[in-house]
Amino acid sequence: MSPVANWSYPTAIRMGEGRISEIADACKAAGISKPLLITDAGLALMPITTKTLDLMDKAGLGRAIFSDVKPNPIDANIEAGVAAFKAGGHDGVVAFGGGSGLDAAKCVAFMAGQTRPIWDFEDIGDWWTRADPNGIAPVVAVPTTAGTGSEVGRAGVVTNEETHTKKVIFHPLMMPKVVICDPELTAGMPAKITAGTGMDALAHCLEAYCSPFYHPMSAGIGVEGMRLVKDALPRAFKDGNDLDARADMMSAAAMGAVAFQKGLGAIHSLSHPVGSLYDTHHGLTNAVFMPYVLKFNRAEIEERIVRLAGYLEIKDQSFSGFLDWVLALREELAIPHTVKDLGVPDDKADLIAEMAIVDPTAGGNPRELTKDGALEIFRNAYEGKL
Repeated sequence: MSPVANWSYPTAIRMGEGRISEIADACKAAGISKPLLITDAGLALMPITTKTLDLMDKAGLGRAIFSDVKPNPIDANIEAGVAAFKAGGHDGVVAFGGGSGLDAAKCVAFMAGQTRPIWDFEDIGDWWTRADPNGIAPVVAVPTTAGTGSEVGRAGVVTNEETHTKKVIFHPLMMPKVVICDPELTAGMPAKITAGTGMDALAHCLEAYCSPFYHPMSAGIGVEGMRLVKDALPRAFKDGNDLDARADMMSAAAMGAVAFQKGLGAIHSLSHPVGSLYDTHHGLTNAVFMPYVLKFNRAEIEERIVRLAGYLEIKDQSFSGFLDWVLALREELAIPHTVKDLGVPDDKADLIAEMAIVDPTAGGNPRELTKDGALEIFRNAYEGKL
């Protein structure tokens, strides 16, 4: 039996096998009586989604669903979701799925009562104060993957179709009121998705730990999150029904999202433009860039990576030993070694570099990320040069 626990950190989390059965009670706790379940198109007809709708329906909550959400959500998805929310007279959202479904659902709940355009609430300065807090609908989050940690986050990532850039929409009240982490919901995840989402969790923990900003609590959470990934991700990849491993990965995903309050870095700032231009899987793209960014940042992070290697009990407790572990893990999970292997051409390298240095995650990189530096990382990741 995998772990069963109730946490209140940073929101109310119900962890354990079979706890999706508590969906109606979770909605009640969040003050929701007529929820709209929002998920991505790929999950809409899956048995885990149908079962959740059945549980909601049986409890008198209805079975309303909105699933017009792309793998990298766009503004039009949010607008359509808000229209469905208003048309159905809903008073809250069940955010169901991976990062795309969760982010879109949180943004729909946020925008349901706003009058300004979504881009007015980008995570810049105090822009979040422009929002009407009374217009933000409550959210119950149910992750079905273990990667983004969006279930415990106060933001959502949306692609602006006009500019092909990913924007972070933020408000403190976007945090879900209740989270159900049921490892059984992730058991059917294909190995490839398990790998990509799991490496996303690792990237969050790793970049947060390496960020130069002062936030020891987040750094500590990131370190333990990486230990869970190291132990659990290969097991979950090999055996999707290993619910102990699935539970640990759900914990690691949530920990990564808590940790990156400290900052992210060049892994994400390069992954974001590549994902928005070529619609690549976010976690998989992070995994491809990871070793090249580590090498780029080596002079700034070597000491702390050596400490990390010790905690993770890596055989060779050095920077090179840690890098070798990352490469071996990627190989074990069948992660492509280069950006080229992802199917991404190099004809927009200059544009990707320009987008990377203005991405909101770039400021957390341990080494200042210039356009030349971003180009260097992209070229190395394209050619497989370490």
